[in-house]
Amino acid sequence: MKQLSAVNKYFWKYRKRLFIGILFVIASNYFGVLAPEITGYVVNMVQQHLPGAKVGHSKESYNTVVDFFVGWVEKLDFANLVLVCSLTILVLALLRGTFMFMMRQTLVVMSRLIEYDMKNEVYNHYQKLDAGFFKTHRTGDLMNRISEDVSRVRMYTGPAVMYFVNLVSLIALCLVNMFRKDVYLSIIVLAPLPLLAVTIYFVNTIIHKKSEKVQASLSDLTTNAQESYSGIRVIKSFVQEKAMLLFFKQNSEEYRKNSVGLAKTEAIYFPSMTLMVGLSTLLTIFIGGNMALHDPQKVGIIVEFVIYINMLSFPVTAIGQVASMIQRAAASQKRLNEFLQTEPTIQSPEAAGETTDLSGDIVFNNVSFTYTHTGIKAIKHFSLTIKKGEKILILGRTGSGKSTLAQLLLRFYDADEGTITINGKDVRSIPLTHLRNGISYVPQDVFLFSDSVSGNISFGLSQQASSEEVYTAAKQAAIHKEIETLDHGYDTLVGERGVTLSGGQKQRISIARALIKEPQIMIFDDSLSAVDTKTENQIINNLYTVLDNKTAILITHRIFTVFNFDQVVIIDDGEIIEQGTHSELLALKGYYAELYQLQTSQDSAT
Repeated sequence: MKQLSAVNKYFWKYRKRLFIGILFVIASNYFGVLAPEITGYVVNMVQQHLPGAKVGHSKESYNTVVDFFVGWVEKLDFANLVLVCSLTILVLALLRGTFMFMMRQTLVVMSRLIEYDMKNEVYNHYQKLDAGFFKTHRTGDLMNRISEDVSRVRMYTGPAVMYFVNLVSLIALCLVNMFRKDVYLSIIVLAPLPLLAVTIYFVNTIIHKKSEKVQASLSDLTTNAQESYSGIRVIKSFVQEKAMLLFFKQNSEEYRKNSVGLAKTEAIYFPSMTLMVGLSTLLTIFIGGNMALHDPQKVGIIVEFVIYINMLSFPVTAIGQVASMIQRAAASQKRLNEFLQTEPTIQSPEAAGETTDLSGDIVFNNVSFTYTHTGIKAIKHFSLTIKKGEKILILGRTGSGKSTLAQLLLRFYDADEGTITINGKDVRSIPLTHLRNGISYVPQDVFLFSDSVSGNISFGLSQQASSEEVYTAAKQAAIHKEIETLDHGYDTLVGERGVTLSGGQKQRISIARALIKEPQIMIFDDSLSAVDTKTENQIINNLYTVLDNKTAILITHRIFTVFNFDQVVIIDDGEIIEQGTHSELLALKGYYAELYQLQTSQDSAT
């Protein structure tokens, strides 16, 4: 239950709605409990006017409001008295219904507002977490927590609170009236209720454990479905539909078992609540009937007690429902807290008064880095100086650590040893927003959003880009003509992850997205692997103008002979094995010379 304390800040934020809603609940129940007293009074009056009745004048004590009402209606004749009392009961029912409507409009609407705030909080926290977090957590699980878990917590902040306040206020009002009328009868008819508390205590523990299992299995099911939808082309190409269906059925079966187990527990729980309420009603009729045989004036009280017990039937039955809501919400909030209490490893320093000029030298000084989730040491004692405005080619085999260098520079990760500085300032002392705004990064794993082509190109800008800026960036990335051939040109929706485009088109749109920012530093991480040689040369030639006076780092596994790089760095297993200009490395007759000769011979053959 302590997990739900994280929600208290929202109750405080919407305290006015909460307070007013509680008042509406109490008002609704207050008008509700007046009706049984008036009904009991009418029954006694009717009994007194029956032929041969031997019942004396009722001497019941009522609350102040009913006493005032009784004092007024007693002046009326019998027919008008019954009519006025009937209309009064109808008015009380209307008042109760009105306040009940207002109660829902405040408390349930409050829960929807809390749900809105919680989803924003969870999403915002997801955005703050570093890249390492998302490598160790599944997308389906993240989605399930922000949807299903938040929805279950909403049931606690709205319906559960409303039912609980309704339960407490109605029971309190009914008990006051019942004990004022007859203490002995009250004790007898309420005797089954302690059994209710014992049942709730034991069953709630079971519900809580089962709720956690249900949510965990739902996360697995959501993850399985999300991965299947995202990788549907791979599944179809390898004809694995049946295998994936079997895997989904296994997860679905696990979820079904857990859900049915929880439903069975609740199926026993809720009827048992009704049974105990029904037992109280039976005791009221049986014992009250015997009392009425000896004292006819008790008839009105017995009628009141039967109505009170029936009024309590829903609130008492709702104890189980409220307990179930709270237990489920606690299980869900615990899962949410696991993420909300996770602090990002990469912390942004507070913004300094002066912003750092990112156009200076970039220096890697004895940098080492190991991926914590795999234990792989990707970078080992790496040192490199990139002068302002230089164009650097970083070359190496797959898995040599090339991409890790780019991610360290952008602070997706922090180096375990050594420092990385830009213009003499450690990147860890530069606010993340300022650092990443000054660098354009084209990753090897291209990602396009389910938006228009224009929207994807202008994604990185803080303000809306003009059409001319978008066209210019597209031309520089050699994709403008192909975009114009699409059905709706730049307004064409690219589908999820750019599914409607080819790999080369997605890469070039990603390059255009980086170019439109006009940053001080540009990093191209194997971003031309899906384009043909002619288009590659066209893009490289365009970069001569675009990258003028800018620092550029091109990461690849092949040599670009049409671009005159200031430095070429060859890395293998996280270490520099060769470094120099194109001509210097050819003269070494090492790895670079061998790769150049192999690539030249292949280009000649094609």
